[in-house]
Amino acid sequence: MEKISIGIIGGSGLYQMAGLADLKEISLETPFGRPSDNFVTGTLEGKRIAFLARHGRGHYILPSELNFRANIYAMKKLGVERIISASAVGSLKEEHKPLDILVPDQFFDRTCGRISTFFGEGLVVHVSFAHPVCPHLSDKLVKAGKASGVTVKRGGTYLCMEGPAFSTVAESNVYRSWNMDIIGMTNLQEAKLAREAEICYVTMALVTDYDCWHPGHEAVTVDQVIAVLNRNSENAQRLIRETVRQLNGERPCKCGSALKSAILTDGTKIPATTREKLKLLIGKYIQ
Repeated sequence: MEKISIGIIGGSGLYQMAGLADLKEISLETPFGRPSDNFVTGTLEGKRIAFLARHGRGHYILPSELNFRANIYAMKKLGVERIISASAVGSLKEEHKPLDILVPDQFFDRTCGRISTFFGEGLVVHVSFAHPVCPHLSDKLVKAGKASGVTVKRGGTYLCMEGPAFSTVAESNVYRSWNMDIIGMTNLQEAKLAREAEICYVTMALVTDYDCWHPGHEAVTVDQVIAVLNRNSENAQRLIRETVRQLNGERPCKCGSALKSAILTDGTKIPATTREKLKLLIGKYIQ
């Protein structure tokens, strides 16, 4: 199988990547089931990338139904070392306006019982997640914004809620009191699993609305969200294209060795089935 080092995950409103050449569609199976959709691979700015529609083309998978493990494991199986994830978010601060693009550096979990790890079944692993977003990849995304004329804000906290309903006013105001910046339903699990898979991960958060706390956005609707996403899609794709152009083989961050000091289980105690199932992730540490 062809090795592809750059992965793109498209969220609401971004179901395909414009400008891809030499397109090929790949269907993958993983020990955790099938990913959200087939991967579309192609050449962008002279580099091979793999694109995945997070909710499936046609948007038929709820945030709570997403098979995050299959999606990230499949990326690893393709050889992906960096993931740029695009996601629609609501704003919890006046300064983050609809059509803005943020690159958050923190997450806050408000989901309920989603599976956020590859491990278990006789293998205990605790990765460092204090800084959940790759700083090097974030730098590249911000620099790409300047180079492509797209305004990108660096920093802030992404609150990941369960959904699928949008927030109540009471919830939205509590999140604001906690100094959260944006709110979405998907990216935290991706970030955790990417770290376990030793893949650099960054979120490109596309602000669609002010959530329901703002007097002008008391009743957020899907139509409003999609209308703003469609307007922002061109900027998002320009930003991705320029980021891909700037990427080279260097990974000066620590993402590529996240498991080095994280595996607690004695290698001799790991069940053979678990060892085989997770060989792609732990093979360089556990023989």
